[in-house]
Amino acid sequence: MVFFNLLPRGLRRRRSFILSLVSQFSFSSPEDAAAERRRRRRLLGMPPPSSLGDIPRPPPPDQPPVRKAQTSPSIPKLPEPASSLSGPRLLLHNNVLSLLRSGDLQEADLLVRHSVYSSCRPTIYTVNAVLSALLGESLHSDLLALHRFVNQAGIAPTVVTHNLLIQSYIDSRKLDLAVSYYRFLCRDLPLLPSPSTYRILVKALLSASRMEEALQLKDEMIAMTEPDLEVYNLLISWLVDNGDSDGALALYEELTGKLGENLKAFGGIVDGSLMKAYFKKGMEREALQLHNSALGEEGSPFRFSVQGYNSVLDAFCKNGKFEEALSLFERMMGEHSPPRRLSVNLESFNLMVDGYCATGKFKEAIDVLRKIGEKKISADTLSYNNLIRKLGQNGMVVEAEELYREMSEYGIKPNELTFVLLMEACFGSNRIEDAIRYFSDIDDAGVQPETLAYNTVLCGQVKVGNLTEAKAFFDRMMEKEVKRDLVTYEVLLKAFCDSNRWEDVFGVVRALLMDSKMVFQPQMRELVEDAARREKMEGELARLYDEVEKEKEDALAQAAEEKARADALSREERLRKRAEAKAKQAATTKITKEHIEMHIKRFSLNNVEEKQDVPLFGGIFGNGGPSK
Repeated sequence: MVFFNLLPRGLRRRRSFILSLVSQFSFSSPEDAAAERRRRRRLLGMPPPSSLGDIPRPPPPDQPPVRKAQTSPSIPKLPEPASSLSGPRLLLHNNVLSLLRSGDLQEADLLVRHSVYSSCRPTIYTVNAVLSALLGESLHSDLLALHRFVNQAGIAPTVVTHNLLIQSYIDSRKLDLAVSYYRFLCRDLPLLPSPSTYRILVKALLSASRMEEALQLKDEMIAMTEPDLEVYNLLISWLVDNGDSDGALALYEELTGKLGENLKAFGGIVDGSLMKAYFKKGMEREALQLHNSALGEEGSPFRFSVQGYNSVLDAFCKNGKFEEALSLFERMMGEHSPPRRLSVNLESFNLMVDGYCATGKFKEAIDVLRKIGEKKISADTLSYNNLIRKLGQNGMVVEAEELYREMSEYGIKPNELTFVLLMEACFGSNRIEDAIRYFSDIDDAGVQPETLAYNTVLCGQVKVGNLTEAKAFFDRMMEKEVKRDLVTYEVLLKAFCDSNRWEDVFGVVRALLMDSKMVFQPQMRELVEDAARREKMEGELARLYDEVEKEKEDALAQAAEEKARADALSREERLRKRAEAKAKQAATTKITKEHIEMHIKRFSLNNVEEKQDVPLFGGIFGNGGPSK
């Protein structure tokens, strides 16, 4: 250290610079050096060395070495078992269910998403609960977004998850996409489709009248798993409803050949559809014989499932056998003992309501609907709407209004169709003010009136001759941008043409021509032009056509101009940002260049000082010459 202090000032500065460089590439301890080596190995993709405890012991000499199976990341993972829903994950599941029961679907969705990044990841069963709730509220885009999120998070789906996704595609009118997803499920996923998968797809295909594809799906089901009676029941019912009783009986024979005597053990699911086929072919004796052989006497130990009972009940009610249906319903009510035995459900009561109404026994139908709560079953809006419709069609408006008041007492929320049915009943009984009041009550009930409600009040006002009020509702419809359909324009145009209200005719025609979602049908055009010829209004109508065409052209030109202006602004914004980026880069380059020049200048000054101190340095070491 003393020798270092005796060195010249320039050499001491050079020595400090060299030591500082060395210290930057050195480590203060062996642990730091080891950490640096591990970091470099990670950067190079090399795994860190294992500890001695992780080194597997060699197998005994008489035992071959065990090789660990290599798992490919491309192989889909199997879902977690139901036992994983325990501890904190069960608590999370219950919290999500509480949010779903309170109707806060958005908060439940967010809770599942946030928990994915926490130490308590949700199970697929929690995710399925949220997906099912979103599907029930027809929030298909949110369902698909959540499904994509959990799939990317590595939460393996179950068959229920796939079924919910398929049902969402079907409800979104993407049946072909649903079928394609089913093919993907069969081909690439480790889970086989469940019977519910085939039920969902077959029902959708039959609703689209794609019977051949539904039969093909049935054959694929048989090749993969056991025959499902619900699938066969859907196919047989469709064939019966479309007049192909022979095809329905052939399907039943095929099912009998596959299941044999075990068919009765499934609760008579297809018996009702088969009875309908017999009734359609006039084989009443065979239908009743099937019923007696399946159910037998009152004390028979054999019991149908609730679906099987409802199928037979529907066959009786729709084929003039109401007494037999009533007897069967009483038997079902006697056997019903929840939760041990379920023999009736909401569909059973709805079928009996329809049966009583078909025989003109409306009071008994109302009594049956009110007995639903006695069997610990909750009625819904569809059940009340069904009976309100039948009461209104038969002039029983007071009874229909009483049922509507009962809905609010039982906490059943009415929908738009409820008010539409009440308006139709009031218009049919010439209670115009009450009908208008029910239209006003739609907003008070928290329901947004749509096309159906507006068309109902328009048709009702036109029917009683209140054309001015009808035009006012049409203007409100335009103001609130409610979608108009063919009924809206057709009813108003016919009424205004018949009453020679040409100002209103021209207003509706203008609205129809300017509506981009509607087409001026040839029948409506001919109606308006014939009326114009009778009243010598062809010139005014032709001028209206020309004005509308000019307005459309002007609107298109204005839209094109606005688009060009927006494109120009966007282009200017891009150029401005590009210029700012270039200027920032140039400024950064200038600063870097000045910094480098400053360091070069400083290094040159250091070299000059060192050269001035060289003779002294050489004299100390005695070589007499300058140091290189």
